[in-house]
Amino acid sequence: MPSAARVTGPTATPPDVSPSARAPEPGSGGDLVADARPAAPGFLRQALADARSPRVPALSPYVPERPFPWNGPGLPVAGTGVTAEGSIDLDLDRVLRLSLAAPARTPGRLRPVPSAGALHPVHAHLLLGPGCSLPPGRYAYDPRTHRAHPRGPAPADVPPGALVVLTVAVSRTVAHYGHRAWPLLLLDTGHAAAALALAASSALGVRVCLDADAALLSAAAGLPRAPDWQDTWPGTEPELPLAVVRLVHRGGRSADPEGALSAWAELPEAAAPAPQPGADTAPPRELAAVRHLLDHIARAPELPGGTWYPAVRPKPVTDDVLEARRSAPPADLNHPPGKDLLARILATAQTAHPAGPAWTAAVGGPAPALYASAPGSHGLDVRASGDVRPTLAHWAARQQWVGTAGAVLLAHGCPEDAPPAEMRGSHLIAGYAVGAAQAHATALGLRSRPIGSWQQADLGAALGDTPGRDWIVHGLALGSDGPAPARTSQPASPP
Repeated sequence: MPSAARVTGPTATPPDVSPSARAPEPGSGGDLVADARPAAPGFLRQALADARSPRVPALSPYVPERPFPWNGPGLPVAGTGVTAEGSIDLDLDRVLRLSLAAPARTPGRLRPVPSAGALHPVHAHLLLGPGCSLPPGRYAYDPRTHRAHPRGPAPADVPPGALVVLTVAVSRTVAHYGHRAWPLLLLDTGHAAAALALAASSALGVRVCLDADAALLSAAAGLPRAPDWQDTWPGTEPELPLAVVRLVHRGGRSADPEGALSAWAELPEAAAPAPQPGADTAPPRELAAVRHLLDHIARAPELPGGTWYPAVRPKPVTDDVLEARRSAPPADLNHPPGKDLLARILATAQTAHPAGPAWTAAVGGPAPALYASAPGSHGLDVRASGDVRPTLAHWAARQQWVGTAGAVLLAHGCPEDAPPAEMRGSHLIAGYAVGAAQAHATALGLRSRPIGSWQQADLGAALGDTPGRDWIVHGLALGSDGPAPARTSQPASPP
């Protein structure tokens, strides 16, 4: 299409999908077993179509956050600072405090890392070798108390540094978002991986893997595989592994990350969580479907160790910035950022990870347009003229404030027939990149707010391209200081 084509669509009221496009629901209401699963390609495509449909999730009872499930006294993650050999410990206290920890003396919902509905379903399992601020071993991290709970020893020849396996406990997110939950769980995991990577100091080397095989990650963390969890540990909530981050000292001895994962995976399962009332009841149908879907798309037996990429923290991002970043109220996002700042943030999203979705930005103001990065420069090119923000508001679960945001950064791709690896990667990388972009925006003095839920958001079709090939996956609303915006009396819907 021409580089400055006018936005002529999408329609204000996209049609609903047919029943055949909705994800099938297991008839038993319990967890699915391997031999009773529907054909994978059809199931995945239907689940993706259902998550993108305008069908509103059914109301369900609120699911309170359960107590931290791992037994035993937690250990403070801060160390002495200097090892017997005279080297400086890998400072887990600092990394976890700036990434996943709930701020002290708060209810724990509002944390530096964003999460859909402030539900925070992502859990961190620490696999620690020598040179860390805790002794080598497996640990489960409690973000509310900022303590690590020992779960077992380390391999005898474990290399220095830390592996952080990120898992999701899906029940609360599914209870809140229903059939729309699974993309949000992937986005949340990407944000958590970005938070860990950004929190690592310049003294650390950070590598991120968003495509390792779930079975290898489960074994490395000392967890049962998701389909076997409730048989192995009845009465406890399954955790599904989706990503892993490796932290080592720069210049220090380090085995390849896949080899480190394999060394941990050779150990037997670690200590089990404590059974909790209600966790062993048969889950609702959508809960079983989400667990099955995430387990399926996280399988990668052909490349179990995944691909590892170095993480880079944008230069303006400091520890103070990481502590200060928060999702801004919608009314504080109305003034467009300058194009130079927008170009820098768009570049951060594009370069955060070498794979994943494409990126554009919808901008308001006197000459609204859809922009993309200009090839070979640090500027912006007009992809389409016109104000797309009202349509974005309709697509974003009808959150009307999106229509008045100064700018909206958009991750898009993941066609309707995407294979499992692309479904997983598009969402994890989008969350990871938006996490990096939000931190950069905070460092540049901009306010921001991630936007996770998108329905019928076929951006490619709206711009005249082939339908079904280019869907919005994630968004980040941006606003700068400017004239006081007119306040709207309509409250914002949750993402």
